[in-house]
Amino acid sequence: MSSSLPAVPSTPASAAPAQPVARPRVKPFAPRRTLGVALGVGVLAEVLLGREHWGVSFPLMVLALVGALLWVGGREGWQRAAPNTWLLTPLVVVAGFMAVRDSPWLQLLNLLTVGALFALVAHFWATGRVERLALGDYPGVVVSTVFRSLVQPPAMVREAVDLRGVASRLPGLFPLLRGLVLTLPVVGLFLMLLWSADAAFASALERVLALDVGTVLEEGVGRVLGVLFSASATAALVGHALRRRTRREMGEEEVGEGRAWLGLTEALTLLVAVDVLFLVFVRFQVAYLFVGDAASPAPGYSYAEYARRGFFELLLVSMLTLCLIMALARWTVRETAKAKVAFQVAASVMTVLTVAILASAMKRLGMYEDAFGYTRLRVFTHVFMVFLGGVLAWRGVTLWWRPERFAVGAFAAALGAVVTVNVINPDALIVRHNLARELAEDSGRLSGEGERVARADGVVDVGYLYELSLDAVPELARGLPSTKQLNDEFRAQACADVSWPEWSLARWRACRALSALAPETVSAGGS
Repeated sequence: MSSSLPAVPSTPASAAPAQPVARPRVKPFAPRRTLGVALGVGVLAEVLLGREHWGVSFPLMVLALVGALLWVGGREGWQRAAPNTWLLTPLVVVAGFMAVRDSPWLQLLNLLTVGALFALVAHFWATGRVERLALGDYPGVVVSTVFRSLVQPPAMVREAVDLRGVASRLPGLFPLLRGLVLTLPVVGLFLMLLWSADAAFASALERVLALDVGTVLEEGVGRVLGVLFSASATAALVGHALRRRTRREMGEEEVGEGRAWLGLTEALTLLVAVDVLFLVFVRFQVAYLFVGDAASPAPGYSYAEYARRGFFELLLVSMLTLCLIMALARWTVRETAKAKVAFQVAASVMTVLTVAILASAMKRLGMYEDAFGYTRLRVFTHVFMVFLGGVLAWRGVTLWWRPERFAVGAFAAALGAVVTVNVINPDALIVRHNLARELAEDSGRLSGEGERVARADGVVDVGYLYELSLDAVPELARGLPSTKQLNDEFRAQACADVSWPEWSLARWRACRALSALAPETVSAGGS
């Protein structure tokens, strides 16, 4: 076994760039120790996550993975990782929401976010800075970490286990195999005779033979494979985080400016032309949506037609404009101070106008929601538009100050959007908003479960509310306390007898809300 060595620090940024070299075979950091810790984490993962539901088990597993990384890396590893350890805060927070929310959309979003953050933590554990990445480097680092970490577990096994020694001992197994061939018939004969000789012994053997051996083996093999998979994932993560750096990697140096090839005149012509177009469009939007009669759609359109006709187009315009500003900022030649200021002014005006266009898109979505109510897709779209507006505003700031920090600001905004959508609890928000609209409507009253209530040219589908997750149950119980369907739809899931690793705040709150419903009220709701 090779000796464990600390990661070699990278050369200073001021040094001459290193020449590309062929990467040698990966030598894991403390392979035996890492494999032992990984196997322990794999067993823990099978105990906590090998269940029907994930609750507090998921954040506990995330903490176990972080603990494994700290344990194997030791104090030196922690000192090297210190500049990037702020990533652990959103990692733990988002993982914690897996034990708080029940919505499948949120569960998937949180799971993907935790995976991406772990990839970033592994990449930057020993060197580099997250804030030095360009915007496109974030997904690049995640994908690169996933594929490069796959080589770590096999390399650790090669380093930790003397495969040649194991192969040399294989001939010694043949006598054991011959002994088993001789033993099985003899033991089988004696077993049959003893079975016939004693009724109690025979009854015990019958109970053993009554077991479904196939099912037992299948479950056992499945658990072993689960342990090996989790252990391999842990070894891959830890091994990649503590790998020896043999070349420069993303994040070790500040991203340089792109090769400027577009003249200032050409860039300003494009910027000014788009600014004028956006200014004319925004003038119409302000006159109608924000100052005029925005309580009804434009003449000749229904709510749905007017909102749908403009919303997606305006959202696409906002995203394309952000890409245009980023491209021009990277490729435009600005050799003098006046040239830089002229470009910054034109780009800033485009940023402000794009935010106004995005506000128009949000206004249209609000009109659509007023007519048809909230859904998960509309709530998530709202959060995305706020996130996009924040990124646009940050782009405007970085045009004048620290342009190289735009990417990390956009990354922080994305993490903020994930935390925000968890905090607002979309399913509960949908129920609260839609039931409030229904109660406020003079002509529509709930007369039965799943009834559609008309409003303007839209409808509120009360039956849709029963398709939401357990996150919605407390609000449903508050708004529809006499509905038996609420009890029938959710009680079995919310109040199921689950093990402690499956406990979640959403399930506990839902069961408590259902238990608070008076039995006679529930019975009356179904009569």
